[in-house]
Amino acid sequence: MPRANRMSALLDTVFERARTIRPPWRPRPAAPAQPVSAQSLLAMARDLLGERSQSSGVGIARRMLAAYAALEPDEKRAFFTGLANDFAPAPESIAAAWSAYQAAPGPIALAAVTKAAEPPRQELLRRLNQAPAATADLVRLRADLLELLPDNPVLAPLEADLAHLLRSWFNRGFLVLRRIDWTSPADVLERIIRYEAVHSIDTWVELRDRLLPPDRRCYAFVHPAMPDEPLIFVEVALCAQIPGSIQTLLAPDREDLPPDQAQVAVFYSISNCQPGLAGISFGQFLIKQVVSDLSGEFPGLNTFVTLSPVPGFRRWLSTQGADEELPADLPPDHPRARERMALAARYFLEARDRKGRPLDPVARFHLGNGARVERLCWMGDTSAKGMKQAGGLMVNYLYDPATLEANHEAFSREGTVIANPALHKLLRETAPA
Repeated sequence: MPRANRMSALLDTVFERARTIRPPWRPRPAAPAQPVSAQSLLAMARDLLGERSQSSGVGIARRMLAAYAALEPDEKRAFFTGLANDFAPAPESIAAAWSAYQAAPGPIALAAVTKAAEPPRQELLRRLNQAPAATADLVRLRADLLELLPDNPVLAPLEADLAHLLRSWFNRGFLVLRRIDWTSPADVLERIIRYEAVHSIDTWVELRDRLLPPDRRCYAFVHPAMPDEPLIFVEVALCAQIPGSIQTLLAPDREDLPPDQAQVAVFYSISNCQPGLAGISFGQFLIKQVVSDLSGEFPGLNTFVTLSPVPGFRRWLSTQGADEELPADLPPDHPRARERMALAARYFLEARDRKGRPLDPVARFHLGNGARVERLCWMGDTSAKGMKQAGGLMVNYLYDPATLEANHEAFSREGTVIANPALHKLLRETAPA
């Protein structure tokens, strides 16, 4: 039955107020007793590296993280610069260890080279992570670092060290798949609204419509060290057939589908939640895990697809002299629509960046996961954002468990774009003679 929108205003009012309440189980870090500088924080870092007592070290780490949070932006830059320059490996130690290895190669000598080459700042970061709730603090610290990196290339070695540690701390073995539903804590629901990066959620009623109906699902990866902080989440619609537009999929007056009648699972939004974990990929694991879980829950599901944006399409069209604003009500069989769809086929099948990769970042993500380009969706997103980025175009990527591995290998080794033959046919039919 169609979902009613009664009490919408009341729900929005109640939950907007709830968003302003800080949960008591997430205390703010204690502010330092007096203003701190980058130099005083670097001195604390040296103390932490020299501390042999674990309990004392935890106390220093806690104070360091609280002091860091109180630094002004310029002081944070100076602190990072100090870590990059003053906590680097000693060249003379590396040279001595390498000379010893060349003189007498062996596993012990090699281990000495590895130890000498490891920057002291890596051990510092490991010791900082011993403080309570420190993992989340270090993720936020890396977010600050990434913002500074483009204008401060000297910080690149520090960023590489922190990324190396976070990849080990956030590997798939530590991640927990959690279903987010309408009964989840308000703090978690607020984060879904805040972090949704594909199709914005403007009200709590809109969020309810994505989580409460029986044919809707949302799954997130969380980490035991950050149990209330989704790392990445995916929104799923259970459908009778593959959808061609987001406006139909999210229509407020749509009919709910009993889940046991669904044949298609549609991944229509996937959003990363932690800027400090940029470059540390979870998405491929998330989608494959959700495919596995849904298959077990609903045996009738036989098709797994995305309904994905094409964020770079309009920009590419402008390089082809074809960036004409087409009306949203233009039928797909119109000659101008057919011409635009042919260009879209070329965009996915032939257009490449300087590294020889498909131009579209979303395509690179799904093709790298082993999906195939299944169908181009004419005017699949007629929102202002969808029209500006892609002229309304969306795309379905097919996740076929039987071919995922072969597709992944073909793409990663040869750069082969696996696509429905219909796209190749469209390209051939409209290619110049």
